[in-house]
Amino acid sequence: MKPIRELHDLVPGRLPSHLIEAAQPVVLRGLVSHWPMVREARRSDRAAVDYLHGCWRGAPVAIMTGPPEIDGRIFYNDDLTGMNFGRADAPLPALMEELLQLAEVERPPCYYVGSTTVDECLPSFRAHNDLDLSSLATGGTAAPEALASVWLGNRSRIAPHYDLPDNIACVAAGHRRFTLFPPEQLPNLYVGPIDFTPAGQPVSLVDLKQPDFERFPRFATALEHAQVAELEPGDALYIPSMWWHQVEALDAFNVLINYWWRQSPAHMDPPVFALMLALLSLRDLPTPQRRAWQGIFDHYVFNADGQTSAHIPAHARHALAPITAEGAGHLRAHLIQRLRQR
Repeated sequence: MKPIRELHDLVPGRLPSHLIEAAQPVVLRGLVSHWPMVREARRSDRAAVDYLHGCWRGAPVAIMTGPPEIDGRIFYNDDLTGMNFGRADAPLPALMEELLQLAEVERPPCYYVGSTTVDECLPSFRAHNDLDLSSLATGGTAAPEALASVWLGNRSRIAPHYDLPDNIACVAAGHRRFTLFPPEQLPNLYVGPIDFTPAGQPVSLVDLKQPDFERFPRFATALEHAQVAELEPGDALYIPSMWWHQVEALDAFNVLINYWWRQSPAHMDPPVFALMLALLSLRDLPTPQRRAWQGIFDHYVFNADGQTSAHIPAHARHALAPITAEGAGHLRAHLIQRLRQR
């Protein structure tokens, strides 16, 4: 593994220009060190809890809970028939008080709040703790509208997974270790089911803390391409779209705020839909037919350019025309109708 590239001496709260062009991860040291939340967290866990309590609106949060035996690893059970954690709802202040009380316990149960919308859970938080995304506006386009989420709990390990959106992860309390793998390492990560997952995204079945190289021999190659960084309060990390990443919360009380945005129109459906349909309709075809369809996908999707449908009058291109919100609606309705006919 090698360290993730770092940038220092940044303008507080402002992303550097050209950050996303290389599609490579970057540690942004001190990017959010000016946040009041970070200042409180550096004082003490109690100060951080009190600050967040003042931002909370009163709604319960969804919590993943696991016994001490899982060692913070939010994952499947031993035979992959279920999960090794349960789910519960609780008021955020009560959860944070429980975390403070467990801070000195050697092997505490795991409590993990994941991907909770900041504006719903902590509506006043972003008034004084936020990022300026205007530098991401390029080519006359507006800055992306990012979804800000909060992740909170004690020590936890989230298995390597990918996200479609680009991601800025900001450590607001505690320390986090990130281990990243480029997208092309997929064959070496031994990924589990794509339609039965711990939290929505497919995950690697390898335990990075104690990898079983006899069961997962190609994972050694993945580690050769891995990049790793440990972040403290005030640091941030840019995780490009589709990069696999494991996230470890290292302290008894941890808070992370992340910003997700897509570099595509809102009317585009998640590509995983196409993957699932391809599994349904293409994977088990005879090999010559699969190869033919591979060529068709290359022609119409992966290698498509201005010449792909240039021979068809513009008004008659239909699904081959640039997809607009209206066109996406028509195409989606057509697909739904065909699926219902099955």
